[in-house]
Amino acid sequence: MSDNSKIEWTDATWNPVRGCTKISPGCTRCYAETFAERFRGVKDHPYEQGFDLRLVPEKLTEPLRWAKSKMVFVNSMSDLFHVSVPDEYIVAVAELMLKANWHSYQVLTKRSERMRDLLNTKLRFAAGQPHIWWGVSVEDRKYGLPRIEHLRDSPVKVRFLSVEPLLEDLGKIDLSGIGWVIVGGESGAGARQMQPAWVRSLCRQCSKAKVPFFFKQWGGVRKKENGRELDGETYSQLPARDSLPVLELSGRRTLIKAFETSYPIELWS
Repeated sequence: MSDNSKIEWTDATWNPVRGCTKISPGCTRCYAETFAERFRGVKDHPYEQGFDLRLVPEKLTEPLRWAKSKMVFVNSMSDLFHVSVPDEYIVAVAELMLKANWHSYQVLTKRSERMRDLLNTKLRFAAGQPHIWWGVSVEDRKYGLPRIEHLRDSPVKVRFLSVEPLLEDLGKIDLSGIGWVIVGGESGAGARQMQPAWVRSLCRQCSKAKVPFFFKQWGGVRKKENGRELDGETYSQLPARDSLPVLELSGRRTLIKAFETSYPIELWS
């Protein structure tokens, strides 16, 4: 979508896939779907097809075109591990992340079993890279907690949890091997309310386990008014990032040309 994101815990969003389908309660009031469906039928708009899932191969090389190092949320408007995204396309996304390694990437999914399986096989080459962070959504106990175990079974360097929207008390969770926890409430009309006690519990558990904790928002209908303070404090902790130099323009152009030769747009038509 943009190299300037309004999401509090990232700098930019990169969407080589658009659209998705619902699989759990966290999807019920999907912000991405709400946004995309506004433009269904609008000729030549990026979301002319609404929230129907489709590959966007012309976006694959976008991070190579950014001249400044950024924190990049991968597929804010989709799920890279959706069943309709071919393995080979996911591999291409991972290869691009390796080439543009001056950015840090946040890959978030609800399809944690597929991510685990690919990270142990076809994506093994990218799994241990410290600039690629792999995360799962955790909205409740039934659907969310099993995803943590799938993530723990993935051979990656940085694992993170996006506990948003937090829909119930998660109780005591195992944070071993987890490098970052984001927590937030649902926002917008009809938002399901998040209880302060649920957030405080996670904050305490992260503090005890020495896991960076990021409280994104209380959410609700008046998201901005409700803010993101927890008991008078703002939590914006992040994992440590490696700082690599940005490749000069000529080098980036060479990488773009080579990548587009290996993965021509027509390949995904």
